[in-house]
Amino acid sequence: MARTSTADSRAASALPRAEGPSIGARLFDTFGPFIVIGSLVVAWEIAAQRQLVIPFLLPAFSTVVMKIVDDVTTGAFFMNAGLTLYRTAIAFTLAAVSGVVVGILMARVVSFRWFFDPLVSVGLPSPKVALLPVFMLWFGLFDLSKILLVAFSACFQIIITTWHGTRGVEKELIWSARSLGANERQLLWEIVVPAALPQILTGLQIAMPVCLIVILVTEMAMGGGGLGDAMLVNARYVRSPGVFAGIIEIGSVGFCVIKSMEWVRRRLLVWHQETQREETTF
Repeated sequence: MARTSTADSRAASALPRAEGPSIGARLFDTFGPFIVIGSLVVAWEIAAQRQLVIPFLLPAFSTVVMKIVDDVTTGAFFMNAGLTLYRTAIAFTLAAVSGVVVGILMARVVSFRWFFDPLVSVGLPSPKVALLPVFMLWFGLFDLSKILLVAFSACFQIIITTWHGTRGVEKELIWSARSLGANERQLLWEIVVPAALPQILTGLQIAMPVCLIVILVTEMAMGGGGLGDAMLVNARYVRSPGVFAGIIEIGSVGFCVIKSMEWVRRRLLVWHQETQREETTF
């Protein structure tokens, strides 16, 4: 027995050990995006300073930064970003609530699935922004039409992911809960929703950028302030630095929104295996 255990330990030690990423790979993962973005910015500045591109078509990065600083110091950036985020937040909330409710009902009630399945199948791939004139006609030219169009555009993805996530809950979990005396309400909130939460959050993460994109489009088309309207005004008056400043401002706001959604996902799924796997990865 002792010889056998010794041989087994030698064989185990001879097997290749799984190693994590090297130090170089970890450094590249950490600093690689900054290096790439920094290289692009340097190339942009050099091309503009040497007039390799017409300054009107590509103003110098330093000029664009001065425009961003001016927007920040005057408060124009915060006002426009606040309007855009306000509309996006309300529309996202409407889309999240309606999408999750409809998705769960489609997965658990046959009549709901029979009614909504054709509508979702047709509405998901269709370009919802094309309905902007209809929403303007029905709900006016102010924030209500913008918010409702954005919520309508984003809810389909949430419905699909919630539906599939709820329908994919393991039957053994449901049978076990019912055998222990759980009623339908307890079954929904304590078994089905937690089990489907990762896919529901995936749908919400996809819907948030959709909300931001569509609200920018509606601001460009209808005005009323916001980052999209400010960018279009700069383009209308042929202010090239303002246009590129708007691109950077929109990208910065979008980056913060996406990272915020990732943080919320990690907080809500702190108990889930995907979060634990991320924490144990080196």
